[in-house]
Amino acid sequence: MENPSMEYIYRNYDGPLYIIAAKTLYNPGAIEKIGLEISLPAKYFAAHLPLYPLLIRGVRELIGLTSTLGYLKSMIFVNLVSTIFLSIFFYFFLKKFKLTAKPLILAIIFLFLPKFLVVRSIGAPESLFILFILISIYFFEKERYFLAGLIGALAAMTKSPGILLFAGYFLVFVEKWLKTKKISWQWFGVVLIPLGLLGVFGLYYLQYGDFLAYFHSGDNLHLAYPFSVFNYTKTWIGTVWLEEIIFYFFLYGLTVYSLKSSKHRSFFYFSLVFYMAILFVQHRDIPRYSLPLWPMAAVAFEKFFTSKKFLIIFIILLPAIYLFGWNFIIFNIMPVSNWKPFL
Repeated sequence: MENPSMEYIYRNYDGPLYIIAAKTLYNPGAIEKIGLEISLPAKYFAAHLPLYPLLIRGVRELIGLTSTLGYLKSMIFVNLVSTIFLSIFFYFFLKKFKLTAKPLILAIIFLFLPKFLVVRSIGAPESLFILFILISIYFFEKERYFLAGLIGALAAMTKSPGILLFAGYFLVFVEKWLKTKKISWQWFGVVLIPLGLLGVFGLYYLQYGDFLAYFHSGDNLHLAYPFSVFNYTKTWIGTVWLEEIIFYFFLYGLTVYSLKSSKHRSFFYFSLVFYMAILFVQHRDIPRYSLPLWPMAAVAFEKFFTSKKFLIIFIILLPAIYLFGWNFIIFNIMPVSNWKPFL
C-alpha cells in the first residue's frame, strides 16, 4: 500500500455516495452543484436509502458542532457504533432465546465473517441494517407486532431488502391461520414495514418529483433469474471466478433447511424468503448481499461454530481473514482526488 491513511477507508464503495445523500438530502440541484469528479445522475443516489445518510448528517450536526467530526468521520462513526450495538444485541438475542450454550463465543465468531469484517469497518449501512432486522425479529417472537413492524420499517428505510421481513412475517401468520383459523388484529402492526418503504418513496417524490425514483436510479436493481450471478457477461459480474458463491448458496441453503423445524418460526420464514431472493441476485458481491442471513446461519450451526475443532481452525485462519479484509479495502475504492464534495 502506498501512503497508507484513512483515505482508503473513506474511499470504499459506497460510503462516499451515502455522504452525498446526507449532504444534499437527494435534492437534484444540490447534487449537481456539489461538484463530483465522477458523473452520476441525480437519481442514482435514490438507490442509497435515507436512514444511514440521515444518521450521518445527524451525527455531523450534533457532534460536529463541538469537534472536527465532519461527514467522513461521521460516516465511519455511525457504522462503528451500529456494529457495537449489533454485537451487544446479538449476544442478548442468543441468551434471551437460549440459542446456544456459548453466546459470547458465537457473538465473537459472528463478527469475523470475512465480508462482514470489511463492511463493518468502512462507510456502509449493513451493521445498522442487520441490527434492525434482529431487533424486529426479537419483538416479533415476543408477539409485540407493532414494535416488530416499527423496527422493521427502519430496516426497510435503511436497505430495500428490509421489505423481506414483511414477507417472512406474512408467512408466519399464514401458518398460524392454517393451524387456528383465527386472525389477530395485532398482526397488522407489521404493515408498518411496507409503510416505511413507502415513506422513502414519498421523500423521493418530494425531492425528485418521482415516487418510483428508486427504480429509475440506473443499473442498481440486480434481481434477474435464479443463479443469474453466473452470467459473467453482465456489468456487475464480469468474471468467471465465482466458485465461492456456490459455498455461500450451500451455507445459507443449509441454514434454511436447518431452521425449518425451529420453534422460532420467523427465523425460518425470514431466512427462506431472503435466501430465495439471494438466488435471483445478479451481482458479483453475493457475500455482501447475503449478510442478513449470517446471524441466522450462526444460530443454525451454533454447535459447529462454537466447537473446539472450528475454533482451532478459526484461530489459524484469523490472519488470512484480516489479510483478505486489508486487500479488499485498499482495492475497492472510489477514484477521489477532490475531497471537497465529501467534507
